[in-house]
Amino acid sequence: NITVDELGKLGENINLIDIREPYEHDEVRVPFAKHIPLSELDARIDELGENPYIMCHGGGRSARTVQLLAQQGIETTNVSGGISAWEAAGLPVERS
Repeated sequence: NITVDELGKLGENINLIDIREPYEHDEVRVPFAKHIPLSELDARIDELGENPYIMCHGGGRSARTVQLLAQQGIETTNVSGGISAWEAAGLPVERS
């Protein structure tokens, strides 16, 4: 796990993956995050890249996803609190 404060200090050159569904992503998103909806993850697993940080709305889906990926031998990091914590911390977001 990584907190949004820790992640924010790493800058924009990180591999941040937003696994929320399109209707959630359309509402608010991290400008530099790559969007791979959880419903498409199996088909797009090769797009995760190296050292991905996985983000959802509140951290629950991403935590479960990180565990499932670990079982497949794919190391990822969960973003605790998700986009909700990111936005509450005053970190950059885009809105539709």
